[in-house]
Amino acid sequence: MQKNIVKTPEAPAAIGPYSQAVSVPVGNQRMIFCSGQIALDPVTGNMIEGGVEEQTRQVLANLGAVLAAAGSGFADVVKTTIFLSSMDDFAKVNAIYAERFTFDPPARATVQAAKLPRGALVEIDAIAVV
Repeated sequence: MQKNIVKTPEAPAAIGPYSQAVSVPVGNQRMIFCSGQIALDPVTGNMIEGGVEEQTRQVLANLGAVLAAAGSGFADVVKTTIFLSSMDDFAKVNAIYAERFTFDPPARATVQAAKLPRGALVEIDAIAVV
């Protein structure tokens, strides 16, 4: 199998032994598997200031940068998983998420996690097909 590692300075560098995304050919299309993004500033590598709304916007900006680096975008996403530190934030995250997925949104799972990396309030991963 031929796999291409996706890496961009427009999104935070991986904080462990993983890639920002991996693209693999499937027939005459490509599937892009994006690692979970948290609200790290891509320049400083630090968690951004603010609550779950600010973090969700940064997470989606980071995810968008990874998708773009892979030659994709939010319209190509077929599946996401949202990890929340508190399910009480579901409505706030959902409203901001809906701003990026306005037409034919992808399949999705949302779960509450006991703890997310770096104390994040939200993490989102994605799979896209182009």
